[in-house]
Amino acid sequence: MTDYEAVVYDLDGTLVRLAVDWAVVEREVAARLREAGVDPSAYDMWEMLDAAEDAGIGSDVHDLIASHERDGATRAERLPGADELAGLDVPAAVCSLNAEDACRTALERHDLLDSFRVVAGRDTVPARKPDPRALTWVLDELGVAPENALFVGDSASDEVTAERAGTSFRWA
Repeated sequence: MTDYEAVVYDLDGTLVRLAVDWAVVEREVAARLREAGVDPSAYDMWEMLDAAEDAGIGSDVHDLIASHERDGATRAERLPGADELAGLDVPAAVCSLNAEDACRTALERHDLLDSFRVVAGRDTVPARKPDPRALTWVLDELGVAPENALFVGDSASDEVTAERAGTSFRWA
């Protein structure tokens, strides 16, 4: 990690695992979309949130998802990736698709919150991964240029985010 001026982590699946039954969340979001006259069958979870925003029910759907995330954060499991924080000698941050308060709850549950200078969720910045603006916003807050940062994540979306933002990437 000495090659970087900062390390930014994804949260769920990287540092912790939220206790969320995503199949239940998807069914509930799909039901809300149907109520709004939108066919959810062609969308994945995050595309459904986009469709909800387009249908004018984005806030309601975000709140529904965030409620599950907050609940799951109170029972989040710490993952081995969190162990490297103790030896980190550069600033660390979180850039997650989860709601910011759920991120903070999960990190606090495992006494990790103080390890991070910045914690950003999907509701912190008006752009969601793989849009690079969420990650570049975090890096701006840290005062670090993208080419001097590492993004650690557990999904292809995280990898695409890093590429689009101009940061290095490492799989968790």
